[in-house]
Amino acid sequence: MAGSSHGHTPAAWTGVTIAFIGFCVAGAFMVMAQPLGFWAGMAIVVLGGVVGAIMRAMGLGQPKEERALPHQAPAATPEPAVVEG
Repeated sequence: MAGSSHGHTPAAWTGVTIAFIGFCVAGAFMVMAQPLGFWAGMAIVVLGGVVGAIMRAMGLGQPKEERALPHQAPAATPEPAVVEG
């Protein structure tokens, strides 16, 4: 897993950072028994996902992998006939 490039993009870092801040805000307001602040924190979490998706669409995320077809050997073709004249 450490050798992969999973999540090492500006889009991923930004989205996760915003979502983490939202979880912290929601957690703090949950402890203070303030439902409005909790839901504001949850809105920040959703905002993190939206920002990450927008940044990925802008090209700041990991490129989508194209499905590669299995390698096939080229079909055997006869060599052209040599005409000696």
